[in-house]
Amino acid sequence: MLNVVERELELKLVLSPERSIPVPARLSYRTADPYAVHITFHIGSEAPVHWTFARELLVEGVFRPCGHGDVRIWPTKIDERNVICVALTSPDGNALLEVPSAAVAAWVERTLRVVAPGTETERLGLDEALAELLAPLPADDLWLSDPWSSDESPSQDGEL
Repeated sequence: MLNVVERELELKLVLSPERSIPVPARLSYRTADPYAVHITFHIGSEAPVHWTFARELLVEGVFRPCGHGDVRIWPTKIDERNVICVALTSPDGNALLEVPSAAVAAWVERTLRVVAPGTETERLGLDEALAELLAPLPADDLWLSDPWSSDESPSQDGEL
């Protein structure tokens, strides 16, 4: 079974309306983390920059503006190209990125085929983990049994 869906692509970091620079990036989706998508930006620093946000946000952002706060996504057309704009906000600064719509839409479609919407919780194994957590252990038998059953029964003459 496929556990990771990845896609390398080049984004554009928008510096001004007239200027942008290419940024290599990797989109990652892991079935072990079914609600999230991960983007790793390779910006030429010692360590890449990682962002994680809801897959649902990217799914919706392919079609219409969505998000608020740290991550906002919307489709648009720039110079006759269909792109998806991704606005990221952090304490370290803000970034506006342009991502090719076709590449993102195809990648999102692959993630949806691997884990269909509405089936994410099945991937988390919550039922199994909860059953294991609540399963009685041998020592629990002491607590589940009647603590008074091992006491001697009262004497026949009514004395304790």
